[in-house]
Amino acid sequence: MLKAHIVTIFPDFFRGPLDYGITRRAQEMGLVKIQVHDLREFTHDRHRTVDDRPFGGGEGMVLKPQPLFECLDTMGLAPRQERAAGNAKESVILLSAQGRRFTQKVAAELAALERMVLICGRYEGVDERIADHLADRELSIGDYVLSGGEMAAAVVIEAVMRLLPGAVGNQASTRQESFTVDAKARSEIGTDSTCGSNGLLDYPHYTRPAEFRGMTVPEALLTGNHEEIRRWRRQRALEKTWRNRPDLLEGAALSEEDREFLVELQKKAVDNPR
Repeated sequence: MLKAHIVTIFPDFFRGPLDYGITRRAQEMGLVKIQVHDLREFTHDRHRTVDDRPFGGGEGMVLKPQPLFECLDTMGLAPRQERAAGNAKESVILLSAQGRRFTQKVAAELAALERMVLICGRYEGVDERIADHLADRELSIGDYVLSGGEMAAAVVIEAVMRLLPGAVGNQASTRQESFTVDAKARSEIGTDSTCGSNGLLDYPHYTRPAEFRGMTVPEALLTGNHEEIRRWRRQRALEKTWRNRPDLLEGAALSEEDREFLVELQKKAVDNPR
């Protein structure tokens, strides 16, 4: 069972995100235990102060080190050096706009842990000693700035929970989604699958009715021909990835057929620029 700790000054924020969908089901099934810690409980003044002005001046306030260090002291974590070296099945994560980009690969790494701690920053950030001596990872969910790490923590929790074995009804579905680049998943799904994304964006989906307000489902999906369906899905996934996230093509598992299709896409784009 994965134990997940969230450290925040707004514990009530998580009453919603943790109570629905896969995250709730994972908790009910005993796959994960999530505990939210109120950082203000680790202060020692009557105002329960968690922040202060930074040395050297500047705008805004910064979270102080004392409450955070004392909060994590109660968890009995392995030394930071062991965690950073991967010698412990636990990780302390500082959610920060300055962190490494959070990806599906990182989510899979976290899902394999026995315990993770998510520190939600606030204000203008945290005392740097927290990043240097307390956290072993610093993660960002995107190139933009939020008012705090609570929303980011909810995103990380959601992404990790659905990768826990048993959390999703059909676990194979997590191996054929956008951004899935797991080697084992590739070998089990293969480039010949009608479903596997192999690191690409997902292909388009259609459901009944086959015709709706004059809009029809692509004929290839109605044929029952698995090879034709596979080819159509693969080409649409390649096209969407090439159009929206071409950077993903560099790390995707591409067949010769895939490469030939991409060359054709590029030729069409040159001949018919928008």
